[in-house]
Amino acid sequence: MSYPNGLVSQGKQPHFSFGVISDVQYADIPDGRSFIGVPRYYRNSILVLQKAIQNWNSCQNISFALNLGDIVDGYCPKDQSLETVKKVVKEFDNFNGRVYHMIGNHCLYNLPRSKLLPLLTFPNVDRAYYDFSPIPEFRFIVLDGFDISEIGWPHDHPHTIEARDFLNDKNPNLEKNSPNGLVGLERRFLKFNGGVGKEQLKWLDETLQDATKSNQKVVLCCHIPLDPGASSKEALLWNYDEVMDVIHRYNCVKVCLGGHDHKGGHSVDSCGVHHRVLEAALECPPGTDAFGYIDVYEDRLSLIGTDQMANTEMVFNH
Repeated sequence: MSYPNGLVSQGKQPHFSFGVISDVQYADIPDGRSFIGVPRYYRNSILVLQKAIQNWNSCQNISFALNLGDIVDGYCPKDQSLETVKKVVKEFDNFNGRVYHMIGNHCLYNLPRSKLLPLLTFPNVDRAYYDFSPIPEFRFIVLDGFDISEIGWPHDHPHTIEARDFLNDKNPNLEKNSPNGLVGLERRFLKFNGGVGKEQLKWLDETLQDATKSNQKVVLCCHIPLDPGASSKEALLWNYDEVMDVIHRYNCVKVCLGGHDHKGGHSVDSCGVHHRVLEAALECPPGTDAFGYIDVYEDRLSLIGTDQMANTEMVFNH
């Protein structure tokens, strides 16, 4: 596959490769802007997705694709939500391999989990976190960053109540999407973010134990970023520190992939774990793109991006 800002392979063939795209946020509405004034191209984003699928299909060694979340936009008219989600899923279905989805806040603005999870073919329709192994040496773990959230659960669900209490405690503003008065990392305590609950944390711990026993390298994926070095403070998981405490108990996690913070980012944390937040398809002006594929080697992941998605070499520290 030829990419405009192509990266030269370092000799060896990768074990496997997979496609990546994030924050398509399609809606059949005129272009707009984010709350901080960044242009958003709602109708063009599905063309970016179509081009991504064509590119992945033209490359024989791409065995699956990851959608890092937010396939439709919150401004999508609510009477069109179901059909819009189906339309974007149908585009993903044109890919020749398996697509692994994550839920994002914009997905949940449009549809409740009960409708969304079956449409996105989650392995278990009762929960949005799961793991899979494309080859025995690697395991992918997908987290649900909106496990504890005011979005997507029924109004009286325990997870909604926990999230409401949490936000009331952490964010004094009447408008819970406003970071006014919040300082530093406190600015993440916003309604459009979420948290990983105790049950999911326990599952993560057990899954990482199992990966360690199986001598697997782990790529962890979550729509919401997990490291302040790779993301703006307003886009971080509420309890990213708790999640990273679990991850840092083990040496198996090499890379964390995320979306949500549209400008993208890359950092290496204090334990040598790479964090790569992907640039958003939504913010591509017509004629530009943001998607890519990742080559997986024994000692690194190599992201080859198109256009607005930056190439990134993620060499493992051990």
